[in-house]
Formats: sequence, C-alpha cells, structure tokens
Amino acid sequence: MLNKIASKVKQNIYLSLIKRAFNTKTGRKIILDQFDKKIYEKIVKEGSKNELEEVQRKKYQWVKALLKQGLKNYEKGYISYDIIEKILEVLGFNNFFKDSLLEVEKAKEAFRKKYHIKNPPCFITVSPTQICNLRCKGCYAASSPETGATIPFDILDRILKENHNIFGSRFVVISGGEPLMYESQGKTILDVFEKYNDTFFIFYTNGTLITKEVAEKLAKMKNAIPQISVEGFEKETDERRGKGVFQRILNGMEELRKAGVPFTLSITGTRKNIDILLSDEFYDFWFEKQGASYMWQFQLMPIGRGKEVFDLMPLPEERIKLYRKWEELLRRGYPIADFWNSGVLSNGCIAYGREGGGYFYIDWNGNIMPCVFIPYYVHNVYDLYKQGKTIADALFSDFFEKGREWQKKYGYACPKKAENWLMPCSIRDHYKYFKENILPENAKGEDEFAQEAKNSKEYYEKLVEYDKKLRELTQPIWEKEYKEKN
Repeated sequence: MLNKIASKVKQNIYLSLIKRAFNTKTGRKIILDQFDKKIYEKIVKEGSKNELEEVQRKKYQWVKALLKQGLKNYEKGYISYDIIEKILEVLGFNNFFKDSLLEVEKAKEAFRKKYHIKNPPCFITVSPTQICNLRCKGCYAASSPETGATIPFDILDRILKENHNIFGSRFVVISGGEPLMYESQGKTILDVFEKYNDTFFIFYTNGTLITKEVAEKLAKMKNAIPQISVEGFEKETDERRGKGVFQRILNGMEELRKAGVPFTLSITGTRKNIDILLSDEFYDFWFEKQGASYMWQFQLMPIGRGKEVFDLMPLPEERIKLYRKWEELLRRGYPIADFWNSGVLSNGCIAYGREGGGYFYIDWNGNIMPCVFIPYYVHNVYDLYKQGKTIADALFSDFFEKGREWQKKYGYACPKKAENWLMPCSIRDHYKYFKENILPENAKGEDEFAQEAKNSKEYYEKLVEYDKKLRELTQPIWEKEYKEKN
C-alpha cells in the first residue's frame, strides 16, 4: 500500500509538470519530444519483448499521431486548456502509468477475487435510446425519429454506477440512436455526463443537434467528447444522412471549436464512398481545416437495415486498399483507426468483455451483447436486475466465455504467436467459426433482421465467402510484414 501511495505522489508531480508545460510553445515541444521518446521506449522497445515488433510499431505511430494532432488543435485554439487538464486527470493515471488510482485498483482487486478473472472490462458501450432525428441508410441501429426504445434514467444510472464501482472503469462510450435526444425521468445525456464527472465519455452523434448551448455545456463539464458521423463530403453525407445534414454538421463543429471542445469523427466505409476514403483530400479537410482530433472508420456491416444493402459492404480487395491507406496516414501523423483493419492496435478483438482492454455493449432495450456489431444476446439488464444480479454476471454466459476463449486462442493469450490480426473480428472475419462455436442456440437476435440473418443460408454463404477471400489477401501480409519482421 505504501508503494502505491508513493507511486500516486510521483504521478501527481509528473502530471503537474505536464500541465505547466502546456502553457508555453517551448513546453509543448518538450512534451511532444519527451513523450515520443518515452512512448517509443515503452511500446516498441519494451513491448516487443512479449509482442510482435511491427504490431508495437503501429501502436507507437498511432499514439504519437494522437498526441501530435491534439497539440496542433490546442495551438489553433480549438481545444481549451481546461479540457486538456481534465483528460489528463481522468484518463492519465489509468492509461499512461503503471499503478492506477487507489480507488480504481481496489475495485479491480475486488472484481478479481469475486469473479476469478484477471481484469474486468476496460469500458462499456451503452445506447440509452434508439430514437434519432435522422434516418440514415444502412444504420446498424435501424433508428428513426418517430419511435424507439429508451432506457429509463434510473436503470441507466445503475448501469453506469456498476461500471464505475464493480469494473473500476472511468471510461464509457455512448452510442445510439442519437444520444442528444435522450430524455428520461427529467434527465438528458448531459445530466449523465455531469453526474459522473470523474468518468470520461465519448458519445457518437450525427452532429446536427450540437448548438452553441450544447457546446458551452460540454466545455463546462469537460468530460465528454462528441464523435461526429460523416460519410465523406457534402454529397456523400447528405445522400446517406439527409439533405442539409453536412452543413449542419459543420455548424456544430464551429460551435465546438469556439467553446474549445475537441471532437472526433466516425466514418462508415461503403462501396459508394471508398474512393473518397482513399483520397488525401478527405483527411486533409477533416483534420487540417475542421480540426478533428482523431477518426474512427467503420466498414458497413450488414445488420439492421444493412441487411438490405449487403452489397454496400466494402469488398475484401477494397478492405486491403483501406488498410494500406491507414498505414500511410499513420506515417503522415493522422490518428486514424479502423474498427477492423486496425486490429493490431488492440491485439485483436476487444468484444465479449475481454480481460484486457475489452468491452461489451448494452442496447436501448437493455440487451447485453458482446459488441455493437454482434447483434445477439443471452442476457438482458432488466432480467438480471430482477434476479438481484449485476451487469458483471453477463460476462459468464456461454456466449461471452466462448468468445473470450476464441480470443485467447487467436493470439491474445500469446501475442508473439498471434494469428492474423488483420482479420480480428469473430463475426465478420470468422463467421463460420462464430456460428458453429461461439453463437449459442439460445442467443436471440437484437431485432428481426438479426434473427433472420442468424437463420439465413444466403447470409451465411456470403460472409463465409467474404472471409475466405479476405484470408487469401491478408495472410501473406501478416506472415511477411508482421511475423517475419519479428
């Protein structure tokens, strides 16, 4: 215990020095230089002892790009010092230092003793409401402005409290639907952020509801960053999301910049916008002109309404092109991650509440799923609570345990001998194995489309064929550029 207290004091001193350094341009350059050396030493040199060197090099490039872009936006005045300080305080200890804050460590230790798992999930993703003010083609949530389920505030509050106290997590992702439309028992999503002010939130939003008032509230709370969805430029965004949406997004970003609130981007890659995602102009526009802090790319997955547009999912050949573009952009210093192509950054799949850096997903109906893109469940929050249980109990269904077993076999338990992390996803990249060995018979589809896909021979054959072709293309890259370089 004394060692942990001493470590905490040391961390506080280090954090204080970082905060002071932010006040001058010279100090910021020192931060970048010193962190660059520290990160390289920690991630590449030390990390390569237990993991593949090229995997670690990609992680280093991503972290460096993230830091560089953040400092650039700060110098442009797009991010306030107060928010930088809050990010360092909330996430700094948990992600960049060996020892966690004492209260976090106590929660994790209690979890280990009770459940006999090395580490609890790092975070959860929750969709508090299915309602959205837009109706986008291929939306995984099948959202609409008219109808949709919503988790009552008292239940959402209990979920977040358990994530905080049982898992010791200080990070939550809010998805949807449109989170800014959440309203229950007199509370909005902003009230949620305010209550859990020692937790950091990322929330996915279409950006159209970010007004001056919303931006100023986010600036005041300092613990929630919007991740705004776009499809490309104006033509592509308006085509999928609705006429005029692109300009409303830009207006929202302008309000965020004025308030000093950083924002990130979410891009859904389809066969319609693949050429744009392969262009330099696209990234220069969002990072240099608009000031995005980082970008997540999601290739369209045929669930929800996506089932009706199966042919919009990028082909295996196109996925390889996106992978190569991602490598190039990392080298240029753009912090971009692709949910599938960047599997090396997370040591493969992070679903099923993985023991290290993992998560699981709770939808607007309270269904607990391994991942946002795995639309099947065994447990439901409301049922667990009626039985006097917690969300932690969902980790021990056959569904979740078989998923974690696959993750370990596939390389998480032995990174030096990892399988092909360019195909990290259990459902998308290994559908045959997923259907035969992970998905239990009693698992229910999140909606009618997921249930239909589960029983569809055509759906099965299409994804199996996709996986076969993808393996033919990615395995040589994995063997030559990752395994042989070790």
